[in-house]
Amino acid sequence: MDAADVVAVVLAAGLGKRMRSALPKVLHPVQGKPMVARVLGALRAAGVPRAVVVTGNGAAAVERVVVDRSATLQPLQCVFVHQAAQLGTGHAVLQALPLVRAETVLVVPGDAPLLDPGDLRRVLDAQRAASAAVTLLSARLPDPTGYGRIVRDATGRVTGIVEERDADPEQRRIDEVFTLVAAFRRTLLESALRECRPDNAQGEVYLPDAVAVAARRGERVETLVARRAEDVLGVNDRRALAEAEAALRDRTLAALMDAGVTILDPRTTFVDEDASVAPDVRILPMTVIEGPCVIASGCELGPGAHLRSSRLAEGCRVWHSVVEESAAGAGCSIGPFAHLRPGSRLGRNVAVGNFAEVKNAVLGDGTKQHHHSYVGDADVGSDVNVGAGVITVNYDGRRKARTVVGDGAFLGCNSNLVAPVTVGPGAYVAAGSTCDRPVPADALAIARARQEVKEGWAARRRNPEPPCV
Repeated sequence: MDAADVVAVVLAAGLGKRMRSALPKVLHPVQGKPMVARVLGALRAAGVPRAVVVTGNGAAAVERVVVDRSATLQPLQCVFVHQAAQLGTGHAVLQALPLVRAETVLVVPGDAPLLDPGDLRRVLDAQRAASAAVTLLSARLPDPTGYGRIVRDATGRVTGIVEERDADPEQRRIDEVFTLVAAFRRTLLESALRECRPDNAQGEVYLPDAVAVAARRGERVETLVARRAEDVLGVNDRRALAEAEAALRDRTLAALMDAGVTILDPRTTFVDEDASVAPDVRILPMTVIEGPCVIASGCELGPGAHLRSSRLAEGCRVWHSVVEESAAGAGCSIGPFAHLRPGSRLGRNVAVGNFAEVKNAVLGDGTKQHHHSYVGDADVGSDVNVGAGVITVNYDGRRKARTVVGDGAFLGCNSNLVAPVTVGPGAYVAAGSTCDRPVPADALAIARARQEVKEGWAARRRNPEPPCV
């Protein structure tokens, strides 16, 4: 089928009452991406060039999400139509049809985040090969509760689709369900929908009723069974959302293990599908990898590692720590209980751990930072020792300033570097010092009060002399 002759209609107007959420249902994320964005991504991968997104509940928010992601959806072009009153799926499609000029209309639900582009292509190919009026994508479910059943006559010919609420006991035993994915000949779709009436329990115009109209007219109605039933199931409540999340996570982890990644406990490991993880990476339990992370060979992550949109070079180790929008060179050690905040850059063989925090800073090769320390908005050279309790004082209440520490410097325990300040290469800052002026190379900076000892002071405080009378 010529792609130019296909337009998708994405049904994204529903209230999603069972989600019990102020967020529009189609914007609930599955592995970090809104469901409607995943559906549009499947259309793009299937080669569909244009989509009409039908919005209703939370229309502005849905449109904003789609527009914000438009660059990643190219060459798929999206336009919007608003369904002011949610009067059924058939009514929603009728709102979109004035914007459709293509010969074939591919209807897809906006709440099916696991849609397989291959299934979408199969539907379009079958529609073309059979010159059908309608080609339905169905699924066979052990428990079809909640889904419309595909009804056939004695010869196996599709005669219609009956919704759960309107089905009789015999029809409810049918295990083949309609997935709300279907290709229609446009002219048939419009005329059939205008013939449909809201004579059902919901008082709505159902899209499946157009299938019954086509069957009554003697039009050709084809069906294809989805390769995996879970791919086409809609998310209508929080349980189904969790099931979709688990299905996608399992597929991602399986692909990683097949590619040579060790995952000790897939049940407690979460890896975003956009992450790139090299062979011979070892992932321990309770590890989360979000966003487009890049993890090189030989890294060990976990237990308890949380990475977001970060890059690790070969042989890094991260455990019981958080790394956000940062990068680490080969052989770095991060943890336990470290936090790399956005903009942090570690050289080779850097160690950060023991409740240390780094923010928007560069740490050179071989630098060590541990023991309840904070390095923020700083450029720290190679082989620097950051002692326990060291703080870069980067904020004066109005603006941030940077600290520069040269190669080989030694920052003693509980020292404070009040930015903007420079500590030269090889310099020492004595423990307990607060430096707000430059420290030259190879110098020792001491910025603290001289110790004074008052003999007997504590005893006198405990046992004061009686007052005079």
